[in-house]
Amino acid sequence: MSENIHLLVVDDDREIRDLLTRYLTRHGYRVTAARDGQEMRRFLADRNIDLIVLDLMLPGEDGLVLCRAIRAESGPPVVMLSAMGEDADRILGLEIGADDYLPKPFNPRELVARIKAVLRRSQAANVGGGPAAGAFSFAGYMLDPAQRRLSAASGEEIALTAGEYELLLALVQRPRRVLSRDDLLEITRGRAAGPFDRSIDVQISRLRRKIETDPADPAIIKTVRSGGYIFSAEVGTP
Repeated sequence: MSENIHLLVVDDDREIRDLLTRYLTRHGYRVTAARDGQEMRRFLADRNIDLIVLDLMLPGEDGLVLCRAIRAESGPPVVMLSAMGEDADRILGLEIGADDYLPKPFNPRELVARIKAVLRRSQAANVGGGPAAGAFSFAGYMLDPAQRRLSAASGEEIALTAGEYELLLALVQRPRRVLSRDDLLEITRGRAAGPFDRSIDVQISRLRRKIETDPADPAIIKTVRSGGYIFSAEVGTP
């Protein structure tokens, strides 16, 4: 139930903070609002936050710096807000771990839809279930959907965002099969998928940096020209 979900809105614009707080509260969420990174960290330290709505442009530490810090600490999912025309910043936000983005100005209904989609992916990643209930092994790695855990042969855990986890799981469940960007968007995001399919390329790039020996010459997740991507590693069970 949404009333059990606690959102943290981080924006230095008081009008936007108040608007989002009222709107999200009307949709049944618990909402805490912060005006900058310092307040954000204080609330994260003493409250159980399920998702952060994070503005890109903030005084002091900007949204990119804060998102990187959240990811480094395995914090909650992040939906980043960014100004129109700043595609490079939105791409960079995805690269450093934002789970989704929404350009300003935005329709609050779309923000609620994005929040619901990210929470569904995050909760499914943590709970597991269905055909993904068993663990998968590939190229010396083990992916355990029940714990949302990717570990190397050494046992070291490799941190994944909710979006990275869903994408990797989609690939692992469909080895040796060419999947287009549209296929992957539909599998991982469903109706919440937007037209900015570059987000799949960004997440593939992040995954390659985490699991490939040579990300520039990938052996696990290969690009198929004019086709999409294929998971080339042999997939088994531990």
